[in-house]
Amino acid sequence: MTAPVYSIVGRVCRQLLWQTLLGMGVLCAGIYAATSMLLENEQQEQLATKVGFIQEIMRAGAYKGGESELIHKLAYYAPRRPSTFLEVWRGDGSVLYRDGPENGSPDKYWRTMDFEVTLPQGVARGHFAEDCSQDARMLAGLALTLVIATLAGAGFVGYGTTWRVRRGLQPLQALARQTQAIAPDRLGDRLHLSEPVEELQPWIDQFNGLMDRLQRAYVQLEGFNADVAHELRTPLANVIGHTEVALSRERAPEALRETLISNLEEMQRLSALVNDMLFLSQSDRGAVARRGQAVNLAALAEQVVEFHEAPLEEAGLTVQVEGAVSAAVDEPLFKRAVSNLLGNAIRYAEPGSRIVIRIAADAAEQVRVEVQNAGPAIAPQHLARLFDRFFRVDSARPDSQSHHGLGLAIVAAIARMHAGRPVAESDGGSTRVGFTLAAQ
Repeated sequence: MTAPVYSIVGRVCRQLLWQTLLGMGVLCAGIYAATSMLLENEQQEQLATKVGFIQEIMRAGAYKGGESELIHKLAYYAPRRPSTFLEVWRGDGSVLYRDGPENGSPDKYWRTMDFEVTLPQGVARGHFAEDCSQDARMLAGLALTLVIATLAGAGFVGYGTTWRVRRGLQPLQALARQTQAIAPDRLGDRLHLSEPVEELQPWIDQFNGLMDRLQRAYVQLEGFNADVAHELRTPLANVIGHTEVALSRERAPEALRETLISNLEEMQRLSALVNDMLFLSQSDRGAVARRGQAVNLAALAEQVVEFHEAPLEEAGLTVQVEGAVSAAVDEPLFKRAVSNLLGNAIRYAEPGSRIVIRIAADAAEQVRVEVQNAGPAIAPQHLARLFDRFFRVDSARPDSQSHHGLGLAIVAAIARMHAGRPVAESDGGSTRVGFTLAAQ
């Protein structure tokens, strides 16, 4: 089941929108709460000031002329404005003075304060209230303004973020267009930005490195295909030619037999080539050697030497095996690698010389196997390509057509299957070619 596709722009904008709503909501709620508290404190202070003034004029009137003067001063000096309420009671509970709405008590927008005043006639109690509906309307307007500001700010942030993120993602869109333009006939194209972006540059470098490796593999594959076609063309042409000649006229049974034998040799050569190509293909796909119990590698090398006894005698060569290292290896693959190395050394060794198969423990738990022969030194430019497929150092040798150039490539593949690598050195009339493998 395919995972749902989402938009980075949409997700980022939604997240910032909710964060802005939350942040501005908390901020505006704090502003409203602080404003409301300041207004309440200011109203309480004003109320206390006015109540204190009322108490002073009540004392002054009572001491000067009794209740009549007290009532006169309250009516004349007490803070008065529309929707202000003042009521004073005598000590016995009777109303001494009342100034305010006659149709009921103040509603919820009034702020009130009770007080007491000690007079010569006794203790008088009072109740003062002041209408604060205007402040309440102001707070309601402030709340509405803050809500609108929060929504408008979130909307602006959402729109601005969408625009900015889209502009910020333009380098990614440019990279997507460049990637889409890469085709098999344009493998040399690479991703680049006119203005480098720090966060994208590592990704660009990794992609360009991948394209470099892909281009090299593609070129190598094309060369491999061309080499395969070249190697197959010659034996196929020989088989076709011999068969056409045999069919051109009546032939004696012996002549036909020779033609079949010749064709069989060519077909065997083709079969060996195809088998080697299949083996290399399996190695390229990551095949790993099947290791058994640890064995004496020198003993396996001796078996390989016995197999090559005839060509060694023909060339007048002797072989010496040095080293007694035991390791767990895939025995058939190990012997095949040593056989390829020994066959290569026999072809290029000076007649009558000695070939040395050296097996030794190397650093980092590696075993090094190399075949040394005396002969012309290999040029450095050829040494670097020694393990390439179908590469021949000297294609002009008389026996070059009997070898298709995959022997050392197979050695390199077997080394990789044993977690090792191929090695080659050539100097001072001595050539050493071999491989390493991980000792398990």
